[in-house]
Amino acid sequence: MKKGIIVCLLIFLAFSPPLTAQVKSAGCWPSYRGDPQLTGSSDARINPPLKLLWTFKADDGIKSSAVIFKGNIYIGCDDGCLYALDNKGKLKWKFKAGTSIEAPPLLLNSVVYVGSMEGIIYAVDAGSGSLVWKYVTDGQVSGSCNWTISPDKKHICIIAGSYDFSLHCIDALSGKSIWKYATGNYINGTPSISGKIVVTGGCDGFFHMVSTGTGQLIEKLSLNTYIPASAAISSDKAYIGNYDGDFFCIDLKSRKILWKTAGGGPFTASPALSAGKVVSATENKYVICFDALSGTILWKFRAGGKVMASPVIAGAYVVIASSDGRVRMLDLVTGKERWSYETGSAVSGTPAVSDDMIVAAAEDGTIYAFGPAVESKEKKK
Repeated sequence: MKKGIIVCLLIFLAFSPPLTAQVKSAGCWPSYRGDPQLTGSSDARINPPLKLLWTFKADDGIKSSAVIFKGNIYIGCDDGCLYALDNKGKLKWKFKAGTSIEAPPLLLNSVVYVGSMEGIIYAVDAGSGSLVWKYVTDGQVSGSCNWTISPDKKHICIIAGSYDFSLHCIDALSGKSIWKYATGNYINGTPSISGKIVVTGGCDGFFHMVSTGTGQLIEKLSLNTYIPASAAISSDKAYIGNYDGDFFCIDLKSRKILWKTAGGGPFTASPALSAGKVVSATENKYVICFDALSGTILWKFRAGGKVMASPVIAGAYVVIASSDGRVRMLDLVTGKERWSYETGSAVSGTPAVSDDMIVAAAEDGTIYAFGPAVESKEKKK
């Protein structure tokens, strides 16, 4: 755990040009899907069975997803506040945005970036909870912010979608607009970034590939209908599902659809990638594992309710949450359930995973932290 924390800390202390990439660490989960490519995979090795470590009750329901850094947890709430908790579940501070925060936060260089349902993107000091800057869009912000480096290495850029039909690129230090790209309808998900390309789907039914440097359109592909989820990227391949239940693999170099697998049900969750597998989830209660090369379905797991929270792959396991109120760990190879916990309320936010704990929040406003029920031999040493 100490090694993971040190690596994670160095990542954020290095927040100044020339910074070229965000390295994953088992000790932290700094963004909604773990990295700018939104792979949804963690280097953490947390094995079932788990035990409940603590709970915290917020002042309203929670649809946001948590992020974890150095044991601290940051999450938005329907009461219009961004919460910061320590690793024991004690409140450190609350930042009042005024309107509901359903978007997951992004933590970068000890600053938390998060959008509100009022359409304002806030930069908040992670240590004190004080406002650094705010940026106003013309529509609600439901997806998480992402980040990249400008091509001239002079700016750290925050990129977020809005219901004003646009992707916004914002200077991370000043909060000033760098560029804005207009789509044909609402953007619900989180933009994913690979190299000089940012990609996003939206209610216009198109998969947009945009230059991170200029905001100019590179290419757009029709995926036939509403795209509520985000894309995960690996090796110039993007994976994403639409609301009709079609799941796609798109080659970002050739800008073509490589394969499509139909019949999955509405994909409102974003996929996770690891070991040649793509795991996503649907509103018809299924978690589905695809072969990354062919699109063949390797296994399905049926939950007791809609699975709107995005799966996270941690080592040999898939962590999921669903509207039946359960948080589960599935075997990545077989899809068999290995552990579950019933919260008693729907869970629509994506779990956050680190070496020592899994954090999930229920729609009744309760935040749960789970840890290993049995201490590993490595940690005993």
